[in-house]
Amino acid sequence: MVGVLTPLAYTAQRWTPSPRTVERAALIAVLMSVMIIVTGGAVRLTGSGLGCDTWPKCTADSLIATPEQGLHGAIEFSNRMLTYVLSAAVGWAIISARSAKPERPGLTRIAWSQFWLVMANGIIGGITVLTELNPWTVAGHFLLATGLLTVTTLTWLRTREGEGTPRPRVPRPVRRLSWALIGATAVLIVAGTTVTGSGRHAGDSSDVPRMPFDYATTAHVHAAFAWLVCALAVAMWLVLRVVDAPADTRARARDLLLVLLAQGALGYVQYFTNTPEILVGIHMFGSCLVWIAVLRVAMSLRERPRTTAEIPAQPDPTLSSV
Repeated sequence: MVGVLTPLAYTAQRWTPSPRTVERAALIAVLMSVMIIVTGGAVRLTGSGLGCDTWPKCTADSLIATPEQGLHGAIEFSNRMLTYVLSAAVGWAIISARSAKPERPGLTRIAWSQFWLVMANGIIGGITVLTELNPWTVAGHFLLATGLLTVTTLTWLRTREGEGTPRPRVPRPVRRLSWALIGATAVLIVAGTTVTGSGRHAGDSSDVPRMPFDYATTAHVHAAFAWLVCALAVAMWLVLRVVDAPADTRARARDLLLVLLAQGALGYVQYFTNTPEILVGIHMFGSCLVWIAVLRVAMSLRERPRTTAEIPAQPDPTLSSV
């Protein structure tokens, strides 16, 4: 009895993407993950968080924004529509990973996790609207989007590796330092959601509840973790030079320091200028770059050998069948 192929298996049997195609598909998913975070921030910063009255419809009687909802409705609905573009990018990454030759089951699994994160974030996005921008659900919405960015970035970085057993490129203490850097950066991002949740950009009107924290205190805590991340990044950069790490790994550490310097300066400017919307939006974009840079440093500390696809046996042209 012949089994029925799934659409993905059917496609994989008939199409073999080049390694560059797989890598580009994964990179597009990364770019779309960044865009959905930045445009989601734009929805909040323009006060369009409730531009659509409900979810999954935009109003009780309409799937799309109506003229009565004005600019805020158009902004919120456009962000919802961008989710479909994100879904297409994630789908393309999954199909490309599944169709790669030789087969890459590890890459396919991590690519599939993008799909579930998109679905989960769509649901919590709807809950955010239905709870009228409860700051805790807003924070969860952002953190899930950051989770998607994490997985799309790891998928992209994995496309540049093979499927062999990981081999360390630096001593174990350096790898442990990278885990401390990842953990501190994750706490920094979470702390940033409390600054947002207690700040003045509620996403709609001043009637939207805020987190029960003092804004100045949360900003200071956030800054303290930022300094910790900077200290760990400087330590990583110095240690990599001491252990004579590969040039590309040292370059990733340098890139992280540059991004952190720009992000930190921007953070202080926005705090002392009463958080203007444009600077807050750029700061959100910067947080994406910081997280990507941290992951790139961590992934560059190991390598996975590539395996080459076997060339199918070719018939001998000197032989002929009778």
